[in-house]
Amino acid sequence: MPPSNNSWSSSQDDSEGSKLLRKSKESPFIPIGIAGCLAIVVLGLQRLRKTDQKMSVHLIHMRVAAQGFVVGAITLGVVYSMYNDYFRKPRQG
Repeated sequence: MPPSNNSWSSSQDDSEGSKLLRKSKESPFIPIGIAGCLAIVVLGLQRLRKTDQKMSVHLIHMRVAAQGFVVGAITLGVVYSMYNDYFRKPRQG
C-alpha cells in the first residue's frame, strides 16, 4: 500500500515540536490564549483556598474569566490577521 499524500497526516520531517512552533508563528495569539486560560485557572484555584465564597460561584467566575481571556486573544488574532492581509500587505487584484 503506497503512503498517502493526505495533508492531515504528519510527515517524517515534521516532529510534533516543530509543528507546534510553525503553527504558533502563523497564529501567535492561540498559544497566548491557552497560556492565559491556564494562568487564570491556576490563580483561581490558589484563591479558592483563601475565599469564603461557595465553590460553585467561584468556579463560575473562573470559567467566565478564562473564556473571556481566550475570546479576547482570538479576537486580537483575527484583527491582527486582517491588518496583515488588508493594510500591511494589500492584495494585488
